[in-house]
Amino acid sequence: MNYFERNSMALDEATVRSIAKLARIRIPEAEVSSLAQELSNILEWIEQLNQVDTDDVIPMTSVTDMVMSKRTDEITDGDYSDKVLANAPNPEGPFFTVPKVVE
Repeated sequence: MNYFERNSMALDEATVRSIAKLARIRIPEAEVSSLAQELSNILEWIEQLNQVDTDDVIPMTSVTDMVMSKRTDEITDGDYSDKVLANAPNPEGPFFTVPKVVE
């Protein structure tokens, strides 16, 4: 039994307010009821998806059959440090300078 089967119930307005507070989202009071219904519908849809047997389904990275191109994994600086340092306010040699933050 999964989480949604154990907790198959509609979200109430207090729960929606709590979720909004945790997410630091301001929800107008007039929208709380409709949002509770919408979130409940989403959870019901997830419950339906959990019932689908996907044991024999191979994970896919694309909707078309393709081979991902590969490159060698080499460490490089990009060979354009002069261009990058041109954006720095006070470069010192090949380095960025930053203000001291620890006494």
